[in-house]
Amino acid sequence: MSDRTTCWLLGDQLNPDLDVLDDADDVLLIEAHGFADRKPYHAHKLTLVFSAMRHFRDELRERGHDVTYVRAASFGEGLDEFFAERSAETGGDGDASDLRLMRPASHGAGDRLRELVAERGGTLELVDNELFWTTPADWRSWAGGEEAEIGPDGAADRSYRQENWYRHVRRETGVLMDDGDPVGGEWNYDDANQETPPDGWEPPARPTFEPDDLTRETHAWVRERFDTWGNDSLDGFAWPVTREDALKALDRFVREGLPAFGRYQDAMVGGEPFCSHSLCSPAINLGLLDPHEPVRAVERAYEERGVEPGGYDPTERGGADAGATSLDEFGDGATDGRGSEDGGADASADDPAPVPLNAAEGFIRQVIGWREFVRHVYREAMPELADANRLEQERALPPAYWDGETDMACLSEAVGHVREYGYAHHIERLMVLSNFALIYGADPADLNEWFHLGFVDAYHWVTTPNVVAMGSFGTDVLSSKPYASSGSYVNRMSDHCADCPYAVSRTTGEGACPFNALYWDFLKENEETLRGTGRMGLMYSHVDGKDDAEWAEIRERAARVRELAAEGEL
Repeated sequence: MSDRTTCWLLGDQLNPDLDVLDDADDVLLIEAHGFADRKPYHAHKLTLVFSAMRHFRDELRERGHDVTYVRAASFGEGLDEFFAERSAETGGDGDASDLRLMRPASHGAGDRLRELVAERGGTLELVDNELFWTTPADWRSWAGGEEAEIGPDGAADRSYRQENWYRHVRRETGVLMDDGDPVGGEWNYDDANQETPPDGWEPPARPTFEPDDLTRETHAWVRERFDTWGNDSLDGFAWPVTREDALKALDRFVREGLPAFGRYQDAMVGGEPFCSHSLCSPAINLGLLDPHEPVRAVERAYEERGVEPGGYDPTERGGADAGATSLDEFGDGATDGRGSEDGGADASADDPAPVPLNAAEGFIRQVIGWREFVRHVYREAMPELADANRLEQERALPPAYWDGETDMACLSEAVGHVREYGYAHHIERLMVLSNFALIYGADPADLNEWFHLGFVDAYHWVTTPNVVAMGSFGTDVLSSKPYASSGSYVNRMSDHCADCPYAVSRTTGEGACPFNALYWDFLKENEETLRGTGRMGLMYSHVDGKDDAEWAEIRERAARVRELAAEGEL
């Protein structure tokens, strides 16, 4: 055993303030490229990951850490280079250094990396991952019993519900709690978070960060080195790649985006890919932000500026002076974390807008509720979760998911956001991109891979429970029913249908909204599995109300929609 301890940090553990660094003699970072050779990832995703790693390397060195930075095709090759360098330093005497690593979130990664280190004569100690609020032991204490198992038919022998977990974490952490009770008297204010903004409302400008020389160099290398998908221009790239800029982005959201986030968080607005969302998920999932920081920042903002649920109308501070975010404006070249050169009217205001409780609670639920929840469900249900396909759906994704070419306004808009920025907000992900694939009959594994390749904040532990379990209902381990809907949901939560050539009011016949016939056909096709499933009774009462003639028209329209989609002509 060596008396020298190396802290090995992965590319999604890029936080210089980690406790695991405190007693380490040096730091190892391996920039492994092989994964990006195998699949066409979004150019912005690769640029973000590799640029953030390189900036992190430089920041650690500036802080006085001894950093070994290896660029290699694989972790194995990177470890070979690291151990060869260490052997040269010691003249070949003594054992290889002991390594310490925060347990990776992806299934089996920790054990595989430990084996790689052992094969090279070293040891790897796995410790709890600090970049989550809760530990596996916390989950097991709450869940009790045996881990969930998913059978060949996709059915889980036990299921978990996010709301129960969320309340438990609130109680344990004290977040938004008042003497043992939830602040405001309610645990969940989701019913106040489903409004659509009025015509003419413009969200506050999003923070943008001008790529520096290192990011530009990294981006040029990505374009030359890899076959990528999506927008490969740096013009639209504005994600923070350093901890400093990630903190600026968080501060900007808490000051300006949070007041409108709650009320409009589920809304979809044409030409507005970001609305009032925080856009912090890429930084959180890279480790640039500790997930405690956004939660505590939002909690403090509510303590200082809080009002009752719905107690602030975001349209009071709207209009052109607030600075709109559009597809053309996301990469406007600002360098100080502001959305325009002067930051917009609200950025310089001395009196930031009030924070309604539904906005604060809604954001916090996404982080300590949903993010923590899916991480643990993923751990419990893998590896079966990745291949779960309870509804036995096997169609390939339509070409529109790759090229964005479809007359469906909602689908075109959502895919366009992913192609341009590697991003779409959570309702677009669930109720447009996943919903359409679900009722179309796409293979859950194919959809999961598409999300993994295309989104800048996507990792296997993130997409698999969200896409396979929730979006595709490949298993019931975390959801009691499929998140399937007709076009009526999109019409209620967006302005897309007004400008769409397809009629959302029609189910059958040429020109009818594709969502409608697909939805009813999906329910009929999967009736044996879904009838009697939680909260599906009302839907099947409508299924029972349709006669044979209506079903014949629905099946004919659904078949035609699938044919057009498969041919790239929808």
